[in-house]
Amino acid sequence: MDYKDYYKILGIDKSASQADIKKAYRALAKKYHPDKNKGNADAEDKFKDISEAYEVLGDETKRKQYDQLGANWRQFQQGGNGFGGGQYYGQPGGGFEGHFQGDPNDMFGGGFSDFFKQFFGSAAGFGQGNGGARAARGQDYETEMQITLLEAYTGTSRLISVNNQQLRITTKPGVANGQTLRIKGKGAPAMGGGVNGDLYIKVLVQPYPNLERKGDDLYASLSVDMFTAILGGDTQVNTLSGQLKLKIPAGTQNGKTLRLKRKGMPVYGKPDQYGDLYVTISVVLPINLTDEEKGLLHKLREMHQVKTAQV
Repeated sequence: MDYKDYYKILGIDKSASQADIKKAYRALAKKYHPDKNKGNADAEDKFKDISEAYEVLGDETKRKQYDQLGANWRQFQQGGNGFGGGQYYGQPGGGFEGHFQGDPNDMFGGGFSDFFKQFFGSAAGFGQGNGGARAARGQDYETEMQITLLEAYTGTSRLISVNNQQLRITTKPGVANGQTLRIKGKGAPAMGGGVNGDLYIKVLVQPYPNLERKGDDLYASLSVDMFTAILGGDTQVNTLSGQLKLKIPAGTQNGKTLRLKRKGMPVYGKPDQYGDLYVTISVVLPINLTDEEKGLLHKLREMHQVKTAQV
């Protein structure tokens, strides 16, 4: 029986971190997964090898035992004392997503390699300590779903194809950019009668014209002419629920922010609660004034200066 170099199988160095090991495994598992290589015996064998390698290297306790084995393989193979005659009683599996956690003999109908079973075959960590082996859990899937800010406000749905099935994924009002939705049991099918993996969907909310979201609040800018800013008046402001009339107080300064209560985003999972909308006023000065208009402004300035001097 030949020694199996699990590091070489995953294409990593012996100094690789646990994160590097997981990353290498996931890339290879995705490439050689049976769902993508139906009828390809070579790909299935490759998938078995990388799953076996990750089952060992993905768990720090098993990895240490395996590293010790490397320098003493011939002694172990001859039944020496270094590894208890080929039986390792280690800790339970590390729980990394997507890797095999059941009895080695349950995987792919034929089990892990003879090398693996001789070294790890009776490990309590593979579910035999509780009256029977656990079946393999299916791999989790990850994908992304893009929606607009308006769709995030109202809630929306998308059709996603998974395992040759059409799934309608619905988002609640108020879903946030980067929020991840979990659809239980819609990941990769399990082998050996185990539990299917889960589907994780990352929601990406696209930018919206003149609206910025911060938590459940929205921020917008609104241009107002100089005369309305000085004298006050009503104007229209666009919100995600439609146009609203906004009262501009007399003497509104450039950069002033007005608050519209409950005109922000819905609070996720709480349909009766909303954030606020904050509108920042940008005062627009008139251009191309006539001589008469300029004269009136000069007169207004002089009147204002006299009044200020008298105060």
